[in-house]
Amino acid sequence: MKSDAATEYSPWRFYGAICAAVLSISCAAIFFRKAQPTPPLVMAGVRLALASLVLWPIAWFRSRTVAVSPKVFAYGAVAGTLYGVHFGTWVSSLMLTSVASSVTLVTATPLVLGIHGVLTGRDRPSSRLWWALATAILGIALIGANDVGLGGDAIWGDLLALLGAIAMAVYLLVSRRLASDMHVWSFAATATSVGSCSMLVTAGLLGLPLLPATHESFLWILAAALIPQLIGHTLLTWAVQYASPTKVGLATLGEPVGAAFLGWVVLAEPVGPLVGIGCAITLVAVGLALVE
Repeated sequence: MKSDAATEYSPWRFYGAICAAVLSISCAAIFFRKAQPTPPLVMAGVRLALASLVLWPIAWFRSRTVAVSPKVFAYGAVAGTLYGVHFGTWVSSLMLTSVASSVTLVTATPLVLGIHGVLTGRDRPSSRLWWALATAILGIALIGANDVGLGGDAIWGDLLALLGAIAMAVYLLVSRRLASDMHVWSFAATATSVGSCSMLVTAGLLGLPLLPATHESFLWILAAALIPQLIGHTLLTWAVQYASPTKVGLATLGEPVGAAFLGWVVLAEPVGPLVGIGCAITLVAVGLALVE
């Protein structure tokens, strides 16, 4: 039987998947903000639990005709723990700082991956990717500049978002290690289940209620499970079979642009001149990273 990763590479399929993933994950910050007053850990945990309920039947059906290596489940469990750290810290940061700043800092993942590539020599960034990374750093610095001087909770929110970025970088590296053994559906189902359990157990130990606070909150969390998680993150996991984690991570730098725009339209969070310029520069960086 053929591995799930044996699908023939198509540039159109790859770039289409990346665009769909970035558009999908850009909605996450808005969905979580609208899901308040449910505690952040519970929001993120329920989101992954709902996603896993959809993913496991698909994984089971696909595994009937596609070989699934035992490594997929082992690596998926590790990835799930990283999911718990990534989503737990990032969703918490959204409650402490602006959407633009939180999403900007949590997408610092490519910088971590670039440093890893230099230190290990594995998936070392090309000169084009370094230029894209340098351009992106300028762009995201301008977007995040709104929090300068705010202090207090905003600083804690920024630090939590950065921790989330590091966790996502390691998640992409774990996904990449599977290479031709990757079975996207089984991997994603395992990761979401373990990530959900890690956050909900932590929430329980902290004495937090484990259910959404209101019916409306549940619907927003459901939207976060269906769109950013099932579409966005599944496509990103698929994409690292065909490109380095740094390249895929750089593509996700389009998320702060989309999130800042949605924050302005849906939440009435102002987008100042610096944010507008930063968004434009970041989009240039994404284009530079993706164009061969």
